[in-house]
Amino acid sequence: MNSTPQLAFSGLAFCLASLFGSSSASAQVPLTSEVVASGFSQALFLTHAPHDRDRLFVVQQAGLIRIIKNGTVLGTPFLDVTALNSSGGERGLLGMAFHPDYSNNGWVFVNYTNNGGATVVARYTVSANPDVLDANSAQILLTISQPYSNHNGGCIRFGPDGYLYIATGDGGSGGDPGNRAQNGTVLLGKMLRLDVDNGLPYTIPPSNPFVGNPLVLDEIWSLGLRNPWRFNFDSLTGDLYIADVGQNAWEYIHVEDAGSAGGLNYGWRIVEGTHCYNPSSGCNTTGLESPVFEYAHRSSPTFRNCIIGSEVYRGRNMATMQGRYFFTDAGSQELWSLRYDGAGGYTDFTDHTAQTGVLGTGRSLGTDADGEVYVVDYSQVRKLVPSGLRLDVPHLFAGVAETLVVKNATPSSPVYLAYSMAGLGSTPVAALGIVMNLRNPVHAATKTANVAGTASFAVVPPGGLYNRTIYLEAVQVGKVSNVVAEFVE
Repeated sequence: MNSTPQLAFSGLAFCLASLFGSSSASAQVPLTSEVVASGFSQALFLTHAPHDRDRLFVVQQAGLIRIIKNGTVLGTPFLDVTALNSSGGERGLLGMAFHPDYSNNGWVFVNYTNNGGATVVARYTVSANPDVLDANSAQILLTISQPYSNHNGGCIRFGPDGYLYIATGDGGSGGDPGNRAQNGTVLLGKMLRLDVDNGLPYTIPPSNPFVGNPLVLDEIWSLGLRNPWRFNFDSLTGDLYIADVGQNAWEYIHVEDAGSAGGLNYGWRIVEGTHCYNPSSGCNTTGLESPVFEYAHRSSPTFRNCIIGSEVYRGRNMATMQGRYFFTDAGSQELWSLRYDGAGGYTDFTDHTAQTGVLGTGRSLGTDADGEVYVVDYSQVRKLVPSGLRLDVPHLFAGVAETLVVKNATPSSPVYLAYSMAGLGSTPVAALGIVMNLRNPVHAATKTANVAGTASFAVVPPGGLYNRTIYLEAVQVGKVSNVVAEFVE
């Protein structure tokens, strides 16, 4: 910080008694959204390369991966598989994942439906140009025949264990007529887990749960899924969230706790969520995993019928939102979040649709290297950001001067910048009529907002903050900003 980080809120008679018995970890931040980039065609996924703060990668269904680099959409695609890809309906280029060691091996994995309608998982290697993959480097890992055109799954992610996870749909049609999701001898309706580092096209992790079981293929990690079009791992806890699209009545979310040995059966087509499907009543649910959350289809005022996950917020700009799981619906295109309670249920469900202005745009979600959440629709990408009093903090480096900016402040009124090294808390400040979201806050500086409601704070983080996390919040009379948790480099 600057030369005054040791100053308390002197002269303002603030009550700084930290309420250690309470926590602001579930405090809500009012949200809005900002358009980051537009001009896409059938965009359906966004991701980032490990440790890459400058680029976002947008998957387009017809077969292109586009790059947003420092806010500009590059003209040359990162990858073009349109000639290999059959697109339309639920087919197309559906997923991509960067290898955890991408900075060294340059490997990128994609999931698309080929011209024959089969699911293909392939690996590409980056070219000499870091913004373009080598089209001649393709290595096909896996091809799965699809009996119908729908329910292709398509999401691929690397788990915290370094293995590649692949979500497959049940093969399509309706009601899983081949009962493939419960059939261990086919790869459809499953979560697969592959070792892509040792041998080509892949090897089986020895800890996969069905290794040696003649009734279940070795690649299978879990079964009983209908169309898990999006899943994700919590980057902090390692918990696996699966948003599985239901049949006629229910949409649902499964969570597999980190450290699970796998082998779970999520129940489709025996159940749809927690409800019997085949048979329609009296089904045997012994050994089946129940979802942590489900919601019913509806036709009015918007048609809810297709859950789309999924990201757990682990960003820096809204520290009190840490751990919130965001999801949407392809039909209603609303935006919601909740918190997994760690015991098979959830808390704090919140509808963010109206405040964020994303209604009609939510087709998929993604994150950047900082863990901030983005909403993707057919043509544009939006970033979820705080509304109201807003503190913007650039990445801080010890000994390097930076400027912190507060927006949406009451014009021509004092803005107080505070920080904490103790983290989140709940601290009443009677003189301002607010409750701060910091534990043991320290007054760093005061500025008067200009007529546009903006205040700027120049800071130079001291060397003692190197490799530490500092929590920052701006406040005014009756207003508190978002809390920024910044790791000083």
